[in-house]
Amino acid sequence: MNSALKGKQKKIGFSYAWNGILETFMTESNFRFHLVAASLVAICGFTLQINRLEWAIILLTIGLVLVAELTNSAIEKIIDYLRPEIHPAAKIIKDAAAGSVLIAALISVMVGCIIFIPKILELL
Repeated sequence: MNSALKGKQKKIGFSYAWNGILETFMTESNFRFHLVAASLVAICGFTLQINRLEWAIILLTIGLVLVAELTNSAIEKIIDYLRPEIHPAAKIIKDAAAGSVLIAALISVMVGCIIFIPKILELL
């Protein structure tokens, strides 16, 4: 066994995952933006009393966006590490990863509109 890895196996995987989330939170403004948006959506969900199925859909959609943002951040970091200089292939990889976040965010907005607009219209 590699001596550099010895002793690290005892650390629970959750701590590594939490460190990754925390690091992304501290360094990526887009991740913080998505967390603020998720918080606002949750407040709207409580205020408008969405049902359990709607909560499940909202939570899955929020999760999709956050996972896409974490994955995008990881891809950007690894590309920056492997190719610190500007390279056309690196740009395409980073742009595709960012595109996945955009698609997830657009889908989440559509889901939010489908769930929240009828509830808002009922109040008017």
